[in-house]
Amino acid sequence: MTTATTPLRVGFIGLGIMGRSMAGHLLAAGHELHVFNRSPGKADALAARGAHRRDGPGSVAAASDVVVTMVGFPADVEAIYLGPDGIVARANPDALLIDMTTSSPELARRIAAAAAARGLAALDAPVSGGDVGAREAKLSIMVGGDAVAFERALPLLKTMGTSVVRQGGPGAGQHTKMCNQIVIASTLIGVCEGLAYARRAGLDAATVLQSIGGGAAGGFQLNNLGPRILAGDFAPGFFVEHFLKDLGIALQEAGRMRLDLPGLAMAQRFHSELVAQGHGRDGTQALFLRYGA
Repeated sequence: MTTATTPLRVGFIGLGIMGRSMAGHLLAAGHELHVFNRSPGKADALAARGAHRRDGPGSVAAASDVVVTMVGFPADVEAIYLGPDGIVARANPDALLIDMTTSSPELARRIAAAAAARGLAALDAPVSGGDVGAREAKLSIMVGGDAVAFERALPLLKTMGTSVVRQGGPGAGQHTKMCNQIVIASTLIGVCEGLAYARRAGLDAATVLQSIGGGAAGGFQLNNLGPRILAGDFAPGFFVEHFLKDLGIALQEAGRMRLDLPGLAMAQRFHSELVAQGHGRDGTQALFLRYGA
Protein backbone atom coordinates (compact mmCIF):
# COMPACT_ATOMS: atom_id res chain seq x y z
CA MET A 1 0.00 0.00 0.00
CA THR A 2 1.31 3.41 -0.99
CA THR A 3 1.95 5.74 1.93
CA ALA A 4 2.36 9.50 2.04
CA THR A 5 6.15 9.05 2.19
CA THR A 6 6.47 6.61 -0.73
CA PRO A 7 8.01 8.45 -3.72
CA LEU A 8 6.18 7.67 -6.94
CA ARG A 9 6.58 8.50 -10.60
CA VAL A 10 3.62 10.86 -11.02
CA GLY A 11 2.47 12.25 -14.34
CA PHE A 12 0.51 15.49 -14.40
CA ILE A 13 -1.29 16.77 -17.49
CA GLY A 14 -2.86 20.24 -17.47
CA LEU A 15 -0.91 23.06 -15.84
CA GLY A 16 -3.47 25.83 -15.81
CA ILE A 17 -4.51 28.14 -13.00
CA MET A 18 -5.16 25.26 -10.62
CA GLY A 19 -3.14 22.42 -12.15
CA ARG A 20 0.24 24.07 -11.84
CA SER A 21 -0.20 24.55 -8.09
CA MET A 22 -1.51 21.02 -7.63
CA ALA A 23 1.42 19.55 -9.54
CA GLY A 24 3.78 21.70 -7.50
CA HIS A 25 2.52 20.17 -4.26
CA LEU A 26 3.20 16.68 -5.61
CA LEU A 27 6.72 17.70 -6.58
CA ALA A 28 7.31 19.29 -3.17
CA ALA A 29 6.18 16.05 -1.53
CA GLY A 30 9.14 14.27 -3.12
CA HIS A 31 7.50 12.55 -6.07
CA GLU A 32 9.22 12.25 -9.45
CA LEU A 33 7.04 14.48 -11.61
CA HIS A 34 6.46 14.12 -15.36
CA VAL A 35 4.44 16.94 -16.93
CA PHE A 36 2.75 17.91 -20.17
CA ASN A 37 0.76 20.98 -21.12
CA ARG A 38 -0.41 22.06 -24.57
CA SER A 39 1.14 25.48 -23.92
CA PRO A 40 4.71 24.37 -23.09
CA GLY A 41 5.66 27.57 -21.29
CA LYS A 42 3.30 26.72 -18.44
CA ALA A 43 5.67 23.89 -17.50
CA ASP A 44 8.72 26.17 -17.16
CA ALA A 45 8.46 26.85 -13.43
CA LEU A 46 7.97 23.17 -12.57
CA ALA A 47 10.79 22.12 -14.89
CA ALA A 48 13.05 24.60 -13.11
CA ARG A 49 12.23 22.77 -9.87
CA GLY A 50 13.11 19.36 -11.32
CA ALA A 51 10.00 18.16 -13.14
CA HIS A 52 10.50 16.21 -16.36
CA ARG A 53 8.85 17.56 -19.50
CA ARG A 54 7.03 15.07 -21.76
CA ASP A 55 5.79 15.58 -25.30
CA GLY A 56 2.26 14.27 -24.91
CA PRO A 57 -0.26 12.44 -22.71
CA GLY A 58 0.91 9.02 -23.87
CA SER A 59 4.50 9.90 -23.08
CA VAL A 60 3.51 11.01 -19.60
CA ALA A 61 1.60 7.78 -19.03
CA ALA A 62 4.52 5.62 -20.18
CA ALA A 63 6.81 7.32 -17.67
CA SER A 64 4.46 7.19 -14.66
CA ASP A 65 3.02 4.96 -11.95
CA VAL A 66 0.16 7.41 -11.41
CA VAL A 67 -1.28 9.84 -13.95
CA VAL A 68 -3.21 12.92 -12.80
CA THR A 69 -5.10 15.10 -15.26
CA MET A 70 -6.60 18.58 -14.87
CA VAL A 71 -7.68 19.84 -18.29
CA GLY A 72 -10.50 22.00 -19.60
CA PHE A 73 -13.40 20.23 -21.25
CA PRO A 74 -14.85 16.71 -21.59
CA ALA A 75 -13.62 16.57 -25.18
CA ASP A 76 -10.08 17.17 -23.90
CA VAL A 77 -10.49 14.43 -21.30
CA GLU A 78 -11.76 11.95 -23.86
CA ALA A 79 -8.93 12.71 -26.28
CA ILE A 80 -6.10 12.36 -23.77
CA TYR A 81 -7.48 9.21 -22.14
CA LEU A 82 -9.10 7.27 -24.97
CA GLY A 83 -7.15 8.44 -28.03
CA PRO A 84 -5.01 5.87 -29.89
CA ASP A 85 -1.81 7.18 -28.30
CA GLY A 86 -3.51 8.31 -25.10
CA ILE A 87 -3.20 7.56 -21.43
CA VAL A 88 -5.14 4.29 -21.31
CA ALA A 89 -3.29 2.90 -24.33
CA ARG A 90 0.18 3.83 -23.05
CA ALA A 91 -0.15 3.42 -19.28
CA ASN A 92 2.07 0.97 -17.44
CA PRO A 93 0.58 -2.23 -15.98
CA ASP A 94 -1.33 -1.59 -12.73
CA ALA A 95 -1.12 2.19 -13.21
CA LEU A 96 -3.53 4.46 -11.37
CA LEU A 97 -5.31 7.12 -13.44
CA ILE A 98 -6.91 10.11 -11.69
CA ASP A 99 -8.92 12.65 -13.66
CA MET A 100 -9.46 15.81 -11.62
CA THR A 101 -11.16 17.73 -14.42
CA THR A 102 -14.82 18.59 -13.94
CA SER A 103 -16.31 16.44 -16.66
CA SER A 104 -19.18 14.17 -17.60
CA PRO A 105 -20.21 11.32 -15.27
CA GLU A 106 -20.87 9.16 -18.33
CA LEU A 107 -17.37 9.81 -19.67
CA ALA A 108 -15.89 8.96 -16.26
CA ARG A 109 -17.64 5.60 -16.41
CA ARG A 110 -16.34 4.93 -19.93
CA ILE A 111 -12.77 5.76 -18.90
CA ALA A 112 -13.04 3.49 -15.86
CA ALA A 113 -14.28 0.63 -18.06
CA ALA A 114 -11.54 1.14 -20.65
CA ALA A 115 -8.91 1.26 -17.91
CA ALA A 116 -10.24 -1.89 -16.24
CA ALA A 117 -10.08 -3.73 -19.56
CA ARG A 118 -6.32 -3.13 -19.51
CA GLY A 119 -5.87 -3.99 -15.84
CA LEU A 120 -5.64 -0.34 -14.79
CA ALA A 121 -7.56 1.60 -12.14
CA ALA A 122 -9.25 4.93 -12.89
CA LEU A 123 -10.82 7.48 -10.56
CA ASP A 124 -12.83 10.61 -11.29
CA ALA A 125 -11.79 13.17 -8.68
CA PRO A 126 -12.99 16.69 -9.50
CA VAL A 127 -12.17 19.46 -7.07
CA SER A 128 -13.60 22.62 -5.55
CA GLY A 129 -11.72 25.54 -4.04
CA GLY A 130 -10.48 27.49 -7.04
CA ASP A 131 -7.06 29.03 -7.42
CA VAL A 132 -6.80 29.79 -3.69
CA GLY A 133 -7.59 26.21 -2.67
CA ALA A 134 -5.13 24.88 -5.22
CA ARG A 135 -2.31 27.17 -4.06
CA GLU A 136 -2.89 26.40 -0.38
CA ALA A 137 -3.50 22.64 -0.90
CA LYS A 138 -6.94 23.06 0.65
CA LEU A 139 -9.09 21.69 -2.15
CA SER A 140 -12.22 19.65 -1.58
CA ILE A 141 -11.80 16.50 -3.68
CA MET A 142 -14.83 14.41 -4.63
CA VAL A 143 -13.93 10.92 -5.76
CA GLY A 144 -15.70 8.26 -7.77
CA GLY A 145 -14.31 4.79 -8.40
CA ASP A 146 -13.22 1.54 -6.83
CA ALA A 147 -12.60 1.61 -3.07
CA VAL A 148 -9.22 -0.12 -3.37
CA ALA A 149 -8.07 2.38 -6.00
CA PHE A 150 -9.27 5.21 -3.76
CA GLU A 151 -7.09 3.96 -0.89
CA ARG A 152 -4.12 3.83 -3.26
CA ALA A 153 -4.76 7.40 -4.35
CA LEU A 154 -5.52 8.86 -0.92
CA PRO A 155 -1.95 9.86 0.06
CA LEU A 156 -1.51 11.75 -3.21
CA LEU A 157 -4.90 13.39 -3.02
CA LYS A 158 -4.23 14.54 0.55
CA THR A 159 -1.16 16.34 -0.79
CA MET A 160 -3.51 18.57 -2.77
CA GLY A 161 -6.62 18.83 -0.60
CA THR A 162 -7.94 18.83 2.93
CA SER A 163 -11.31 17.19 2.25
CA VAL A 164 -11.01 13.96 0.26
CA VAL A 165 -14.19 11.87 0.17
CA ARG A 166 -15.12 8.84 -1.92
CA GLN A 167 -18.70 9.28 -3.10
CA GLY A 168 -19.25 5.92 -4.79
CA GLY A 169 -18.37 4.11 -7.99
CA PRO A 170 -17.19 5.54 -11.32
CA GLY A 171 -18.93 8.83 -12.13
CA ALA A 172 -19.96 9.53 -8.52
CA GLY A 173 -17.24 12.14 -8.10
CA GLN A 174 -18.49 14.00 -11.17
CA HIS A 175 -22.09 13.85 -9.99
CA THR A 176 -21.00 15.31 -6.64
CA LYS A 177 -19.16 18.12 -8.42
CA MET A 178 -22.37 18.90 -10.28
CA CYS A 179 -24.08 19.33 -6.89
CA ASN A 180 -21.27 21.73 -5.95
CA GLN A 181 -21.61 23.78 -9.13
CA ILE A 182 -25.40 23.95 -8.84
CA VAL A 183 -25.08 25.43 -5.34
CA ILE A 184 -22.40 27.89 -6.49
CA ALA A 185 -24.44 28.97 -9.51
CA SER A 186 -27.33 30.44 -7.54
CA THR A 187 -25.11 31.58 -4.67
CA LEU A 188 -22.96 33.66 -7.01
CA ILE A 189 -26.05 35.33 -8.43
CA GLY A 190 -27.06 36.24 -4.87
CA VAL A 191 -23.61 37.65 -4.10
CA CYS A 192 -23.63 39.86 -7.19
CA GLU A 193 -27.19 41.04 -6.64
CA GLY A 194 -26.57 41.81 -2.97
CA LEU A 195 -23.49 43.90 -3.74
CA ALA A 196 -25.23 45.63 -6.65
CA TYR A 197 -28.08 46.53 -4.29
CA ALA A 198 -25.60 47.90 -1.73
CA ARG A 199 -24.02 50.22 -4.27
CA ARG A 200 -27.33 51.37 -5.74
CA ALA A 201 -28.60 52.12 -2.21
CA GLY A 202 -25.62 54.42 -1.66
CA LEU A 203 -23.98 52.23 0.95
CA ASP A 204 -20.26 51.61 1.26
CA ALA A 205 -20.21 48.11 -0.20
CA ALA A 206 -16.95 47.16 1.55
CA THR A 207 -18.51 48.02 4.92
CA VAL A 208 -21.61 46.03 3.98
CA LEU A 209 -19.36 43.11 3.16
CA GLN A 210 -17.83 43.30 6.66
CA SER A 211 -21.28 42.89 8.20
CA ILE A 212 -22.92 40.31 5.99
CA GLY A 213 -19.74 38.27 5.49
CA GLY A 214 -19.80 37.32 9.17
CA GLY A 215 -23.49 36.46 9.26
CA ALA A 216 -25.78 33.91 7.69
CA ALA A 217 -24.95 35.19 4.18
CA GLY A 218 -21.25 34.49 4.66
CA GLY A 219 -19.53 31.82 2.63
CA PHE A 220 -16.75 31.17 0.13
CA GLN A 221 -18.37 33.01 -2.76
CA LEU A 222 -19.16 36.15 -0.76
CA ASN A 223 -16.03 36.31 1.35
CA ASN A 224 -13.52 35.39 -1.35
CA LEU A 225 -15.07 36.84 -4.50
CA GLY A 226 -16.84 39.80 -2.86
CA PRO A 227 -13.63 41.77 -2.26
CA ARG A 228 -12.45 41.05 -5.82
CA ILE A 229 -15.76 42.30 -7.19
CA LEU A 230 -15.57 45.53 -5.20
CA ALA A 231 -11.98 46.08 -6.35
CA GLY A 232 -12.99 45.58 -9.99
CA ASP A 233 -10.69 42.57 -10.13
CA PHE A 234 -12.09 40.06 -12.60
CA ALA A 235 -8.88 38.09 -13.09
CA PRO A 236 -9.67 34.38 -13.23
CA GLY A 237 -9.52 32.05 -10.30
CA PHE A 238 -11.91 29.94 -12.34
CA PHE A 239 -12.84 30.83 -15.92
CA VAL A 240 -16.40 31.84 -16.83
CA GLU A 241 -16.20 29.56 -19.89
CA HIS A 242 -15.28 26.58 -17.73
CA PHE A 243 -18.10 27.32 -15.30
CA LEU A 244 -20.52 27.55 -18.23
CA LYS A 245 -19.29 24.12 -19.37
CA ASP A 246 -20.03 22.74 -15.89
CA LEU A 247 -23.50 24.26 -15.83
CA GLY A 248 -24.23 22.65 -19.19
CA ILE A 249 -23.20 19.23 -17.91
CA ALA A 250 -25.33 19.69 -14.79
CA LEU A 251 -28.37 20.74 -16.83
CA GLN A 252 -27.93 17.79 -19.17
CA GLU A 253 -27.76 15.37 -16.25
CA ALA A 254 -30.72 17.04 -14.55
CA GLY A 255 -32.72 16.71 -17.75
CA ARG A 256 -31.83 13.06 -18.00
CA MET A 257 -33.15 12.61 -14.44
CA ARG A 258 -36.26 14.71 -15.23
CA LEU A 259 -35.30 17.22 -12.55
CA ASP A 260 -36.35 20.87 -13.04
CA LEU A 261 -33.68 23.28 -11.74
CA PRO A 262 -34.74 26.82 -12.71
CA GLY A 263 -31.95 28.51 -10.74
CA LEU A 264 -29.39 26.48 -12.65
CA ALA A 265 -31.03 27.30 -15.97
CA MET A 266 -30.97 31.03 -15.16
CA ALA A 267 -27.30 30.86 -14.19
CA GLN A 268 -26.50 29.12 -17.48
CA ARG A 269 -28.26 31.90 -19.39
CA PHE A 270 -26.38 34.63 -17.48
CA HIS A 271 -23.01 32.99 -18.06
CA SER A 272 -23.78 32.39 -21.73
CA GLU A 273 -24.37 36.13 -22.02
CA LEU A 274 -21.01 36.83 -20.36
CA VAL A 275 -19.21 34.56 -22.82
CA ALA A 276 -21.00 36.21 -25.76
CA GLN A 277 -19.82 39.59 -24.43
CA GLY A 278 -16.19 38.45 -24.44
CA HIS A 279 -15.79 37.58 -20.75
CA GLY A 280 -15.24 33.83 -21.12
CA ARG A 281 -11.66 34.05 -19.88
CA ASP A 282 -12.51 36.28 -16.93
CA GLY A 283 -13.14 34.89 -13.46
CA THR A 284 -16.64 33.88 -12.44
CA GLN A 285 -16.95 37.06 -10.35
CA ALA A 286 -17.34 38.87 -13.69
CA LEU A 287 -21.02 38.00 -13.38
CA PHE A 288 -21.25 41.28 -11.43
CA LEU A 289 -20.73 43.18 -14.69
CA ARG A 290 -24.23 42.33 -15.90
CA TYR A 291 -25.73 44.42 -13.07
CA GLY A 292 -24.04 47.67 -14.05
CA ALA A 293 -23.63 48.74 -10.43
